[in-house]
Amino acid sequence: MKFTRRTFVGTAASAAVAAMLPVKVWAQAKKPASPVTITIADVAGNLALTQGMFEAYASEKSDWVSKFAFTKAPAPELPGKIKAQQAAGKVDIDLVLTGTDALSAGLDQGLWLDLSAHKAALPDFEKILQPQAFKMQALAKDQGVVITYYPSGPLIEYMPDKVANPPKSAPELLEWAKANKNRFIYARPANSGPGRTFLMGLPYLLKDSDPRDPVNGWAKTWEYLAALGEHIEYYPTGTGQVMKELGEGTRDIVVSTTGWDINPRALGIVPAEAKVQKLEGFHWVTDAHYAVIPKGVSDEKIAVLIDVLNYILQPKQQAIAYDAGYFYPGPAVKDVTIDMAPQESQDTIKEFGRPEYADWIANNPLEVPLEPKQLVEAFRIWDEKIGSKKG
Repeated sequence: MKFTRRTFVGTAASAAVAAMLPVKVWAQAKKPASPVTITIADVAGNLALTQGMFEAYASEKSDWVSKFAFTKAPAPELPGKIKAQQAAGKVDIDLVLTGTDALSAGLDQGLWLDLSAHKAALPDFEKILQPQAFKMQALAKDQGVVITYYPSGPLIEYMPDKVANPPKSAPELLEWAKANKNRFIYARPANSGPGRTFLMGLPYLLKDSDPRDPVNGWAKTWEYLAALGEHIEYYPTGTGQVMKELGEGTRDIVVSTTGWDINPRALGIVPAEAKVQKLEGFHWVTDAHYAVIPKGVSDEKIAVLIDVLNYILQPKQQAIAYDAGYFYPGPAVKDVTIDMAPQESQDTIKEFGRPEYADWIANNPLEVPLEPKQLVEAFRIWDEKIGSKKG
Protein backbone atom coordinates (compact mmCIF):
# COMPACT_ATOMS: atom_id res chain seq x y z
CA MET A 1 0.00 0.00 0.00
CA LYS A 2 1.37 3.39 -0.95
CA PHE A 3 0.27 6.37 1.08
CA THR A 4 -0.45 9.37 -1.13
CA ARG A 5 -0.65 12.74 0.56
CA ARG A 6 -3.67 14.92 -0.06
CA THR A 7 -4.06 18.62 0.59
CA PHE A 8 -5.86 18.97 3.91
CA VAL A 9 -9.17 20.81 3.87
CA GLY A 10 -10.28 22.09 7.25
CA THR A 11 -13.47 20.83 8.83
CA ALA A 12 -15.97 22.52 11.06
CA ALA A 13 -14.44 20.62 13.96
CA SER A 14 -10.98 21.99 13.29
CA ALA A 15 -12.35 25.50 12.94
CA ALA A 16 -14.03 25.16 16.32
CA VAL A 17 -10.83 23.92 17.93
CA ALA A 18 -8.88 26.73 16.28
CA ALA A 19 -11.26 29.19 17.87
CA MET A 20 -10.71 27.55 21.26
CA LEU A 21 -6.91 27.62 20.85
CA PRO A 22 -5.93 31.16 19.92
CA VAL A 23 -2.59 30.58 18.22
CA LYS A 24 -1.12 34.02 17.64
CA VAL A 25 -0.25 34.82 14.07
CA TRP A 26 2.69 37.16 13.94
CA ALA A 27 0.72 40.10 12.57
CA GLN A 28 3.62 42.44 13.41
CA ALA A 29 5.97 40.53 11.13
CA LYS A 30 7.53 42.59 8.42
CA LYS A 31 6.52 41.25 5.06
CA PRO A 32 9.56 40.59 2.85
CA ALA A 33 10.18 43.03 0.03
CA SER A 34 9.59 40.15 -2.35
CA PRO A 35 8.73 36.48 -1.81
CA VAL A 36 11.66 34.46 -0.46
CA THR A 37 12.79 30.90 -1.02
CA ILE A 38 13.13 28.98 2.24
CA THR A 39 15.51 26.01 2.32
CA ILE A 40 14.52 23.34 4.85
CA ALA A 41 16.86 20.50 5.88
CA ASP A 42 15.10 17.48 7.37
CA VAL A 43 17.23 15.14 9.50
CA ALA A 44 14.33 13.41 11.26
CA GLY A 45 11.97 12.20 8.55
CA ASN A 46 9.72 15.02 9.69
CA LEU A 47 8.65 16.08 6.20
CA ALA A 48 6.47 12.96 6.07
CA LEU A 49 4.38 14.77 8.68
CA THR A 50 4.79 18.44 7.84
CA GLN A 51 5.51 18.92 4.15
CA GLY A 52 1.80 19.41 3.50
CA MET A 53 1.76 22.18 6.13
CA PHE A 54 4.63 24.04 4.48
CA GLU A 55 3.11 23.63 1.05
CA ALA A 56 -0.20 24.99 2.34
CA TYR A 57 1.62 28.05 3.68
CA ALA A 58 3.33 28.65 0.32
CA SER A 59 -0.02 28.35 -1.42
CA GLU A 60 -1.84 30.72 0.94
CA LYS A 61 0.99 33.23 1.36
CA SER A 62 2.73 33.27 -2.00
CA ASP A 63 3.56 36.93 -1.42
CA TRP A 64 5.76 35.83 1.52
CA VAL A 65 7.29 32.56 0.26
CA SER A 66 7.95 31.79 -3.38
CA LYS A 67 8.74 28.18 -2.55
CA PHE A 68 10.15 25.82 0.07
CA ALA A 69 13.19 23.85 -1.06
CA PHE A 70 13.47 20.57 0.86
CA THR A 71 16.65 18.57 1.52
CA LYS A 72 17.36 15.55 3.70
CA ALA A 73 20.47 14.44 5.57
CA PRO A 74 21.51 12.06 8.38
CA ALA A 75 21.29 13.75 11.78
CA PRO A 76 24.96 13.19 12.75
CA GLU A 77 26.21 14.92 9.57
CA LEU A 78 24.22 18.16 9.65
CA PRO A 79 25.74 20.00 12.66
CA GLY A 80 29.22 19.86 11.11
CA LYS A 81 27.87 21.12 7.79
CA ILE A 82 26.09 24.06 9.40
CA LYS A 83 29.11 24.89 11.55
CA ALA A 84 31.26 25.05 8.42
CA GLN A 85 28.72 27.31 6.69
CA GLN A 86 28.62 29.62 9.72
CA ALA A 87 32.43 29.81 9.82
CA ALA A 88 32.41 30.77 6.13
CA GLY A 89 29.72 33.40 6.75
CA LYS A 90 27.36 31.77 4.23
CA VAL A 91 24.48 29.83 5.76
CA ASP A 92 22.26 28.38 3.03
CA ILE A 93 19.99 26.30 5.27
CA ASP A 94 17.18 28.43 6.69
CA LEU A 95 15.31 25.91 8.84
CA VAL A 96 16.21 22.51 10.25
CA LEU A 97 13.64 19.85 11.17
CA THR A 98 15.23 17.59 13.76
CA GLY A 99 14.67 15.16 16.57
CA THR A 100 16.43 15.44 19.91
CA ASP A 101 19.65 14.12 18.34
CA ALA A 102 20.69 17.02 16.08
CA LEU A 103 18.87 19.44 18.38
CA SER A 104 21.16 18.38 21.21
CA ALA A 105 24.30 18.42 19.06
CA GLY A 106 23.44 21.92 17.83
CA LEU A 107 22.77 23.18 21.34
CA ASP A 108 26.10 21.75 22.44
CA GLN A 109 27.91 23.54 19.61
CA GLY A 110 25.93 26.80 19.75
CA LEU A 111 24.49 26.48 16.23
CA TRP A 112 20.86 27.50 16.73
CA LEU A 113 19.26 30.93 16.92
CA ASP A 114 17.99 31.95 20.37
CA LEU A 115 14.27 32.54 19.87
CA SER A 116 13.69 34.18 23.26
CA ALA A 117 13.98 37.57 21.55
CA HIS A 118 10.97 36.56 19.41
CA LYS A 119 8.88 35.24 22.32
CA ALA A 120 6.12 37.85 21.85
CA ALA A 121 5.77 36.82 18.22
CA LEU A 122 5.39 33.11 18.98
CA PRO A 123 2.42 31.27 20.51
CA ASP A 124 2.07 30.66 24.24
CA PHE A 125 3.45 27.13 24.16
CA GLU A 126 2.08 26.15 27.57
CA LYS A 127 -1.44 27.01 26.42
CA ILE A 128 -1.39 25.33 23.02
CA LEU A 129 0.90 22.30 23.39
CA GLN A 130 -0.09 18.94 24.82
CA PRO A 131 1.34 18.66 28.37
CA GLN A 132 4.02 16.13 27.40
CA ALA A 133 4.86 18.09 24.25
CA PHE A 134 5.30 21.18 26.43
CA LYS A 135 7.79 19.24 28.54
CA MET A 136 9.63 18.39 25.34
CA GLN A 137 9.63 22.09 24.44
CA ALA A 138 11.78 22.76 27.51
CA LEU A 139 14.57 20.63 26.00
CA ALA A 140 14.96 23.17 23.20
CA LYS A 141 16.30 25.82 25.61
CA ASP A 142 14.49 28.58 23.64
CA GLN A 143 16.40 27.54 20.52
CA GLY A 144 13.71 25.50 18.80
CA VAL A 145 9.97 24.90 18.58
CA VAL A 146 8.20 21.55 19.00
CA ILE A 147 6.15 20.93 15.87
CA THR A 148 5.21 17.24 16.22
CA TYR A 149 5.09 14.85 19.20
CA TYR A 150 4.51 11.20 20.08
CA PRO A 151 5.00 8.91 23.07
CA SER A 152 7.43 6.82 21.01
CA GLY A 153 8.62 3.63 22.80
CA PRO A 154 10.69 1.57 23.34
CA LEU A 155 8.77 -1.39 21.97
CA ILE A 156 9.92 -4.59 20.34
CA GLU A 157 8.36 -5.66 17.06
CA TYR A 158 8.39 -9.22 15.82
CA MET A 159 7.00 -11.63 13.28
CA PRO A 160 4.59 -14.00 15.07
CA ASP A 161 5.30 -16.86 12.66
CA LYS A 162 8.97 -16.72 13.70
CA VAL A 163 8.56 -15.77 17.38
CA ALA A 164 5.73 -17.70 18.96
CA ASN A 165 6.58 -16.66 22.52
CA PRO A 166 8.04 -13.13 22.42
CA PRO A 167 10.25 -11.83 25.24
CA LYS A 168 8.30 -10.04 27.97
CA SER A 169 11.23 -8.44 29.81
CA ALA A 170 14.69 -7.09 29.08
CA PRO A 171 16.41 -10.21 30.54
CA GLU A 172 14.18 -12.42 28.39
CA LEU A 173 15.12 -10.37 25.32
CA LEU A 174 18.80 -10.96 26.05
CA GLU A 175 18.21 -14.69 26.49
CA TRP A 176 16.26 -14.79 23.23
CA ALA A 177 19.09 -12.98 21.40
CA LYS A 178 21.61 -15.48 22.78
CA ALA A 179 19.50 -18.39 21.56
CA ASN A 180 18.82 -16.77 18.17
CA LYS A 181 22.12 -15.19 17.14
CA ASN A 182 21.88 -12.28 14.68
CA ARG A 183 18.08 -12.41 14.58
CA PHE A 184 17.67 -9.26 16.72
CA ILE A 185 18.74 -5.79 15.62
CA TYR A 186 18.45 -2.08 16.32
CA ALA A 187 19.97 1.00 14.67
CA ARG A 188 22.68 3.36 15.89
CA PRO A 189 20.94 5.60 18.48
CA ALA A 190 22.51 8.85 17.20
CA ASN A 191 20.58 8.46 13.93
CA SER A 192 17.51 6.46 14.91
CA GLY A 193 14.40 7.39 16.90
CA PRO A 194 13.74 3.80 18.00
CA GLY A 195 17.47 3.31 18.67
CA ARG A 196 17.78 6.28 21.01
CA THR A 197 14.39 5.52 22.63
CA PHE A 198 15.65 2.01 23.38
CA LEU A 199 18.88 3.46 24.75
CA MET A 200 17.03 5.87 27.07
CA GLY A 201 14.31 3.37 27.99
CA LEU A 202 16.61 0.59 29.16
CA PRO A 203 17.61 2.29 32.46
CA TYR A 204 13.93 2.19 33.45
CA LEU A 205 13.48 -1.41 32.29
CA LEU A 206 16.62 -2.50 34.16
CA LYS A 207 15.97 -0.33 37.25
CA ASP A 208 19.33 1.36 36.86
CA SER A 209 20.53 3.72 39.60
CA ASP A 210 19.79 6.99 37.75
CA PRO A 211 17.99 6.88 34.37
CA ARG A 212 18.85 10.57 33.83
CA ASP A 213 22.62 10.11 34.14
CA PRO A 214 24.25 7.99 31.42
CA VAL A 215 27.75 8.53 32.84
CA ASN A 216 27.26 7.59 36.50
CA GLY A 217 23.79 6.02 36.60
CA TRP A 218 23.69 3.47 33.77
CA ALA A 219 25.99 0.68 34.94
CA LYS A 220 23.35 -2.00 34.30
CA THR A 221 22.41 -0.47 30.95
CA TRP A 222 25.93 -0.42 29.51
CA GLU A 223 26.58 -3.95 30.77
CA TYR A 224 23.31 -5.13 29.22
CA LEU A 225 23.98 -3.45 25.85
CA ALA A 226 27.46 -4.94 25.69
CA ALA A 227 26.09 -8.42 26.38
CA LEU A 228 23.29 -7.93 23.85
CA GLY A 229 25.77 -6.71 21.26
CA GLU A 230 27.57 -10.03 21.29
CA HIS A 231 24.55 -11.51 19.50
CA ILE A 232 23.89 -8.64 17.05
CA GLU A 233 25.47 -8.82 13.59
CA TYR A 234 25.79 -5.04 13.06
CA TYR A 235 24.07 -1.74 13.84
CA PRO A 236 22.39 -0.12 10.82
CA THR A 237 22.85 3.62 10.39
CA GLY A 238 19.10 4.25 10.27
CA THR A 239 15.75 2.71 11.21
CA GLY A 240 14.63 2.27 7.61
CA GLN A 241 17.18 -0.50 7.13
CA VAL A 242 16.04 -2.19 10.35
CA MET A 243 12.44 -2.34 9.13
CA LYS A 244 13.53 -3.50 5.69
CA GLU A 245 15.36 -6.44 7.24
CA LEU A 246 12.36 -7.31 9.43
CA GLY A 247 10.13 -7.22 6.36
CA GLU A 248 12.51 -9.36 4.32
CA GLY A 249 12.81 -11.94 7.10
CA THR A 250 16.51 -11.28 7.80
CA ARG A 251 15.62 -10.41 11.42
CA ASP A 252 12.84 -11.70 13.64
CA ILE A 253 12.76 -9.06 16.42
CA VAL A 254 13.65 -5.37 16.15
CA VAL A 255 13.38 -2.30 18.34
CA SER A 256 10.41 -0.16 17.38
CA THR A 257 8.08 2.68 18.38
CA THR A 258 4.39 3.36 17.75
CA GLY A 259 5.10 5.21 14.51
CA TRP A 260 7.77 2.85 13.24
CA ASP A 261 5.32 0.01 13.88
CA ILE A 262 2.35 1.55 12.03
CA ASN A 263 3.97 3.33 9.09
CA PRO A 264 6.15 0.54 7.59
CA ARG A 265 3.17 -1.82 7.72
CA ALA A 266 0.99 0.80 6.02
CA LEU A 267 3.64 1.20 3.32
CA GLY A 268 4.04 -2.56 2.84
CA ILE A 269 7.68 -2.62 4.00
CA VAL A 270 6.79 -4.82 6.99
CA PRO A 271 4.00 -7.42 6.78
CA ALA A 272 0.72 -6.27 8.29
CA GLU A 273 0.68 -9.25 10.66
CA ALA A 274 3.78 -8.08 12.59
CA LYS A 275 3.15 -7.70 16.33
CA VAL A 276 4.50 -5.42 19.05
CA GLN A 277 5.34 -6.05 22.71
CA LYS A 278 6.17 -3.78 25.63
CA LEU A 279 8.61 -5.12 28.19
CA GLU A 280 8.13 -5.53 31.94
CA GLY A 281 8.77 -2.28 33.83
CA PHE A 282 8.03 -0.28 30.67
CA HIS A 283 8.22 3.52 30.68
CA TRP A 284 7.47 5.50 27.54
CA VAL A 285 10.29 7.78 26.46
CA THR A 286 8.55 10.58 24.61
CA ASP A 287 9.84 12.11 21.41
CA ALA A 288 9.30 15.24 19.38
CA HIS A 289 10.46 16.93 16.23
CA TYR A 290 11.67 20.50 16.39
CA ALA A 291 12.09 23.37 13.99
CA VAL A 292 15.35 25.23 14.61
CA ILE A 293 16.85 28.20 12.79
CA PRO A 294 20.63 28.21 12.29
CA LYS A 295 22.51 31.32 13.35
CA GLY A 296 23.41 33.37 10.27
CA VAL A 297 19.99 33.32 8.60
CA SER A 298 18.98 36.82 7.46
CA ASP A 299 16.60 38.93 9.54
CA GLU A 300 14.18 39.06 6.62
CA LYS A 301 13.96 35.27 6.48
CA ILE A 302 13.75 34.97 10.28
CA ALA A 303 10.60 37.12 10.19
CA VAL A 304 9.08 34.84 7.58
CA LEU A 305 10.08 31.70 9.51
CA ILE A 306 8.45 32.93 12.71
CA ASP A 307 5.27 33.48 10.71
CA VAL A 308 5.59 29.99 9.24
CA LEU A 309 5.94 28.45 12.72
CA ASN A 310 2.78 30.18 13.91
CA TYR A 311 0.98 28.84 10.86
CA ILE A 312 1.99 25.18 11.22
CA LEU A 313 1.06 25.16 14.92
CA GLN A 314 -2.58 25.87 14.11
CA PRO A 315 -4.87 22.86 14.72
CA LYS A 316 -5.98 22.70 11.09
CA GLN A 317 -2.38 22.19 9.98
CA GLN A 318 -1.37 20.01 12.92
CA ALA A 319 -4.00 17.44 11.96
CA ILE A 320 -1.90 16.68 8.88
CA ALA A 321 0.70 15.18 11.26
CA TYR A 322 -1.36 12.01 11.68
CA ASP A 323 -0.03 11.19 8.19
CA ALA A 324 0.32 7.40 7.71
CA GLY A 325 1.13 6.83 11.38
CA TYR A 326 4.85 7.55 11.09
CA PHE A 327 4.95 9.57 14.35
CA TYR A 328 1.73 8.26 15.87
CA PRO A 329 -0.26 10.14 16.94
CA GLY A 330 1.81 13.14 15.71
CA PRO A 331 0.13 16.47 16.55
CA ALA A 332 1.93 18.54 19.18
CA VAL A 333 -0.96 20.86 20.01
CA LYS A 334 -3.95 20.08 22.19
CA ASP A 335 -7.27 18.63 21.05
CA VAL A 336 -6.31 17.70 17.48
CA THR A 337 -8.25 14.45 17.02
CA ILE A 338 -8.03 11.80 14.32
CA ASP A 339 -11.40 12.85 12.88
CA MET A 340 -9.78 16.20 11.95
CA ALA A 341 -7.10 14.46 9.89
CA PRO A 342 -7.26 13.89 6.13
CA GLN A 343 -9.52 10.95 5.30
CA GLU A 344 -6.57 8.96 4.00
CA SER A 345 -4.85 9.28 7.37
CA GLN A 346 -8.03 8.22 9.16
CA ASP A 347 -8.31 5.14 6.94
CA THR A 348 -4.65 4.21 7.45
CA ILE A 349 -4.80 4.48 11.24
CA LYS A 350 -8.04 2.50 11.31
CA GLU A 351 -6.44 -0.31 9.31
CA PHE A 352 -2.92 -0.39 10.76
CA GLY A 353 -3.21 1.25 14.19
CA ARG A 354 -3.42 -0.84 17.35
CA PRO A 355 -6.23 -0.56 19.93
CA GLU A 356 -3.79 -1.39 22.75
CA TYR A 357 -1.84 1.83 22.19
CA ALA A 358 -4.49 4.00 23.83
CA ASP A 359 -4.37 1.81 26.96
CA TRP A 360 -0.56 1.66 27.01
CA ILE A 361 -0.25 5.44 26.66
CA ALA A 362 -2.81 6.07 29.40
CA ASN A 363 -1.46 3.53 31.88
CA ASN A 364 2.34 3.62 31.68
CA PRO A 365 4.71 6.39 32.83
CA LEU A 366 5.81 8.95 30.25
CA GLU A 367 9.40 10.19 30.59
CA VAL A 368 11.02 13.04 28.72
CA PRO A 369 14.33 12.25 27.00
CA LEU A 370 17.67 13.14 28.50
CA GLU A 371 18.73 16.75 28.65
CA PRO A 372 20.72 17.68 25.53
CA LYS A 373 24.18 17.46 27.12
CA GLN A 374 23.40 14.10 28.70
CA LEU A 375 22.01 12.79 25.40
CA VAL A 376 25.15 13.82 23.52
CA GLU A 377 27.19 12.05 26.18
CA ALA A 378 25.01 8.92 25.93
CA PHE A 379 25.55 8.83 22.17
CA ARG A 380 29.31 9.21 22.66
CA ILE A 381 29.48 6.38 25.17
CA TRP A 382 27.32 4.11 22.99
CA ASP A 383 29.50 4.80 19.94
CA GLU A 384 32.68 4.09 21.89
CA LYS A 385 31.59 1.13 24.04
CA ILE A 386 28.94 -0.57 21.90
CA GLY A 387 28.95 0.56 18.28
CA SER A 388 32.73 0.44 17.86
CA LYS A 389 32.71 -3.29 18.62
CA LYS A 390 31.11 -3.86 15.21
CA GLY A 391 33.51 -1.63 13.31
